[in-house]
Amino acid sequence: MKNSSAYIKNMVYIALFTAIAAVLSQIALPLPTNVPITLQTFAVALTGFFLGWKNGTAALVVYVLLGAVGAPVFSGFKGGLGVLTGYTGGFIIGFVLMAAVCGIAVKLFKPQELKGKLLINLIGIAGLLLDHIIGVVWYSAVAEINLAKSFLVVSVPFLAKDIISVIAAYLISEELIKRLRFKN
Repeated sequence: MKNSSAYIKNMVYIALFTAIAAVLSQIALPLPTNVPITLQTFAVALTGFFLGWKNGTAALVVYVLLGAVGAPVFSGFKGGLGVLTGYTGGFIIGFVLMAAVCGIAVKLFKPQELKGKLLINLIGIAGLLLDHIIGVVWYSAVAEINLAKSFLVVSVPFLAKDIISVIAAYLISEELIKRLRFKN
């Protein structure tokens, strides 16, 4: 009975964090580059840090699949394969890897120690950078511009906000885990 209870709890958390990603994707400031400023990176990092790598990855896979079949979960209430093959598709696909990296960081290091907290945040930022690399390469291909220009247009303006988002997500996930007595 306990295993089915844990399974149901995990499914509820996966659904909840899929919904959080969808909601925070709608808090967006559109830009002429077709890559808006959103709270998606915060949602992705929070998902990975809170749920761990398996469930965090599952939540983001569900988010991407919902968007792929047309549910309006992406920024600007958009959905469909056109979004995934468009300007922001690389970032969206990279979210799955970013959530996994954030979840792995929490599993590898002890958050009770300052060193562990720092390493978790650094690895979370590495996951963010992986997402940016995928997004920059993808944008470069879709926009038919070189990688350097793509990096300057769709990564540099977002990096500071995104790094702060990862750190904030970690701090909030720590508090949520304590208050909910959740084990990822």
